[in-house]
Amino acid sequence: MKKLALSLVTLALSSAMSAQIYIAKTCEISFFSASPLEDIEALNKACKPIINTATNDVQMKIAISAFQFEKPLMQEHFNENYMETEKYPTAVFKGKINEAVDWTKDGEYKVTITGKLLIHGVEKERTIDGIVKVKGQEITISSKFKIHIADHGIKVPSLYVQNIAEDVDVKLNAILEPYKK
Repeated sequence: MKKLALSLVTLALSSAMSAQIYIAKTCEISFFSASPLEDIEALNKACKPIINTATNDVQMKIAISAFQFEKPLMQEHFNENYMETEKYPTAVFKGKINEAVDWTKDGEYKVTITGKLLIHGVEKERTIDGIVKVKGQEITISSKFKIHIADHGIKVPSLYVQNIAEDVDVKLNAILEPYKK
């Protein structure tokens, strides 16, 4: 929580006086792993993306242990064996929206966000496609992308290779509102 507050302060201080900081009112990140033996999916509602509309900066910190699974054993294996959440408790994305968005006008914008994604202690440069919708004082962001788990040093024991896909489908949907001090 302290790091989230520090990120908010840093974003606020680094932007112009007319800048507007938006923080998630609601956010859901889910992932789906299709494999020959078993599909695995989880949902996380505990993340708070932040957008600085003056600079198009985007930041998000995700508590890995907040992903909820249908089966408790899957959740336990995910946290202990694969994601090692005691050692790597969070994933972080810091990037910038590449396209121009008129934050003052209602509309829908196809965007790409380029930045660094840190998962499992391994940071990778990523460009992620997304949709930004501006409506009044709310901003909605949505995205679908894949993560190749080996890119982030996540190892799957050979015994479980048939259970876990090499590429995981990720979906993000968030509604953001102006940050009120």
